[in-house]
This record gives sequence, C-alpha cells and structure tokens, in this order.
Amino acid sequence: MSKGMILRGRAHVFGDDINTDYIISGKYKFKTLDMDELACHCMEDIDPDFSSRVKPGDFIVAGSNFGCGSSREQAPLVIKHAGVGAVLAKSFARIFFRNAVNKGLPVVECDTSGIESGDELEVDLAGGRVVNITKKTEVVVVPLPPVMMDILTEGGLTEYLKNHGGFEL
Repeated sequence: MSKGMILRGRAHVFGDDINTDYIISGKYKFKTLDMDELACHCMEDIDPDFSSRVKPGDFIVAGSNFGCGSSREQAPLVIKHAGVGAVLAKSFARIFFRNAVNKGLPVVECDTSGIESGDELEVDLAGGRVVNITKKTEVVVVPLPPVMMDILTEGGLTEYLKNHGGFEL
C-alpha cells in the first residue's frame, strides 16, 4: 500500500460492540495457526456466509466499539487474511486498533451510519475521506498519525522495523 493509495470495495455492515470472539471464535484458536484457514471462519458467529461473500478489498463497516473483548492479535490477522481492505467504524477498542495497525490492517474511524451492506466505497486513507459511490456521499475520516500511516504503508510494524531499524522520535 502506498501513502496515497485509494482502497475500493463493497461494504459488509455490522453493528456495535463487535468483539474479537465474533471476529474469530475462540473455539478455533487452538485448532490451527494457519491464518488462511482461520479466515474461513471470520465473522461466522454473526454472519455465517461472510467468508464466502467477502471479496478482496471489501470493507467491514461497523458501529461503535469494534474489536472489544480479548486482545488477541488473531482478530485483525484473520480479517486481513479474509481479504478485507480496511475496517471502518465509529470507534474502535484501543487494543484492537493498535493490533490492527501493527499487523498492517487499515482501520478508519468515521461516521458509518449512512453506509449499507453492498454499498461501493472508496477509502482515501491519506486524503482522509470515505466516498460512498453508491449513494454519492462523502464522510470525513479521523486522520491517522503519520507514524501509523507509515506502519500501514510498510504492511505492519514488523516490516516497518525491518525496513527502518526502529522509530525516530
């Protein structure tokens, strides 16, 4: 992903308080560490057909407090391996937010109330906006700090550190 990259995909809408057990049920965490296999179970407790409908680049769109619950890093990894381009929500649980950025999954804090499942979206992370192509509307995004944009651009914290040898303060 480049800093100016614009993401496009369809919206898959969920509600408030989507916890990490909804993202990937705890019953799978001891069965395999294969993220591609776990991705087949992404969101299945609240939408059993999600993994078969999601296409590369699509978006998970939610209300408030997305990613609450346990601090498992598997949650953002499973979303990323399912092909989701970014998660858009009114607010995020802080630990999920950091884990997502660290794993290279873009998270976008914005007003999601006007987005419906199936809407075509264009997300401009650097430009700070989400365009709902279907409804011809635009939403302003809470901008990410530059260091988080850099981490996302590199594909996650591990890649960032490999490429830059650490953070400059």
